[in-house]
Amino acid sequence: MLKGVQAISDALGPDSVTTDTDDIESHSYSEVSTSQCAARPVAVVTPKTTDEVSVIARICSEYKIPMIPFAGGSSVEGNFTAPYSGISVDFSQMNQIIAFHKDDMDVVVQPGVNWMDLNDKIKESGLFLPLDPSPTALVGGMVATNCSGTNAVRYGTMKDWVINLTVVLADGSVIKTRRRPRKTSAGYNLNALFTGSEGTLGMITEITLKLAPIPEALSVAVATFPSVKDAVACTTKIMRQGIPVAAVELMDEVQMSVINRNGGAGGRNWEEKPTLLFKFSGSDQSIPTDIERVEKIISQGGGSSFEFAKTEQEMHNLWAARKEAIWAMSAQRPEGTRLWSTDVAVPLSSLPEIIELSKKESSALGLFSSVLGHVGDGNFHQAVMYNPDDLSETLGVQECVRRMVHRAVEMDGTVSGEHGIGLGKKECLVEELGPETIAVMRTLKRSLDPHFLMNPGKVFQP
Repeated sequence: MLKGVQAISDALGPDSVTTDTDDIESHSYSEVSTSQCAARPVAVVTPKTTDEVSVIARICSEYKIPMIPFAGGSSVEGNFTAPYSGISVDFSQMNQIIAFHKDDMDVVVQPGVNWMDLNDKIKESGLFLPLDPSPTALVGGMVATNCSGTNAVRYGTMKDWVINLTVVLADGSVIKTRRRPRKTSAGYNLNALFTGSEGTLGMITEITLKLAPIPEALSVAVATFPSVKDAVACTTKIMRQGIPVAAVELMDEVQMSVINRNGGAGGRNWEEKPTLLFKFSGSDQSIPTDIERVEKIISQGGGSSFEFAKTEQEMHNLWAARKEAIWAMSAQRPEGTRLWSTDVAVPLSSLPEIIELSKKESSALGLFSSVLGHVGDGNFHQAVMYNPDDLSETLGVQECVRRMVHRAVEMDGTVSGEHGIGLGKKECLVEELGPETIAVMRTLKRSLDPHFLMNPGKVFQP
């Protein structure tokens, strides 16, 4: 591996390679992930072009060195860990907007572009990328994990916004998945193959994305409920009515308490009850009608304290509780504990039951446990704080996860709504899809990466 690192340094220049201990640690460990491993990469390489990534892949292929793509580092399933060591390929310097086609409503970017920066730079055009994941997420990682975020109810997931990809394969070959029209029926859908592949099939170096018109108007509303089950049942009714909400987010009473203990959010303290937060987008004429319809369903479903934003500042203040949730939990985490956070997704009708049962089981552990999620599309997250040095706590959390995942599969759901499989959910994927489907995935993997050098140990074992 060290010989390969030296060869990369000779080819790209010494400034592109680091073996600094702190750099290596930051590229292989995350405080917000439970899926960790003891091994570390031997170096971090920072390319600036597709050609440089191709050089890296050719050298790594020659020396049989694992390649682990790294983008924003905000994934939570150990997606960028290095269980077989290797080289971390950091795409943060590939951060250019290559081309913006305003009239075609698309943009070509490198993988290191931050989605919020992108939207800020193109907002005067009246267009935006409507995904809403972590503020630190970079486009390359968003594609690799098929991320979504709060706006998925209206706008779908990352796969729905990818027009084409440039990908460097394990041997250094460079391919482009398709051209730039919005529709095509020419050949296999390689966009879908690489989107969500978590860097196990190739390294994404260029992305063409569809864009959407920025809505004429936006608003936010919140409401509280006696129980999580009541809140989720109300969400299902709203979705069945076809009301075009952009987002429906759930935060349980524990989450609201954490927000308050952390100093509140949006300049206020919050009722410590299960809370739904809604995002509306549309016209100045349609949004008041949508809000009125939602308020009526909430009142009939046992909700109370309904409040909607009348100004842009109020909108940001009301939504602040949701945006600050993960940071509030991290700030309240006692030293020496770890935050386990993972997600599943199920059909909407099954959501009230699985959340209620999962919340009951995690609360029985006697540990901090909280539920939040994108309940408008059947996706929820559960967070538990535990001491990794306490075997009983660790085993208890693992069993809680196993039951939640198994329950989701029984309900014809998925073991990962938006985080990917990574290091932590490989066995869960087998339970969801079965060995025959996994065998097809392995065949695809072997054909593109015969030596298992691309992010090995993720999605399934080599």
